[in-house]
Amino acid sequence: MLNQESILAIAGVCALVLLIGSAGKQIQRVISFFLRAVVGALGIYCMDLLLPLLHISVGVGINLFNLLVVGILGLPGFGLLYAVSAVKIL
Repeated sequence: MLNQESILAIAGVCALVLLIGSAGKQIQRVISFFLRAVVGALGIYCMDLLLPLLHISVGVGINLFNLLVVGILGLPGFGLLYAVSAVKIL
């Protein structure tokens, strides 16, 4: 009986450690997403100010969809938004 209880206790501790480890990774992913979204929003804002000064009429704007794209994809998403906007103008 003592052997079964100790095995259950060890299994419970292992499950708890795995749960805490996976929760930590999820929190890290959420923080990374928000950081990429904020940096992407700043990048979009700066590009939307800079491009008209260079007489380039490609503007993306900051909205929820663009923040999701930049937050999930990062720098490639940033480039993708401007590429789609440029193709849409042509």
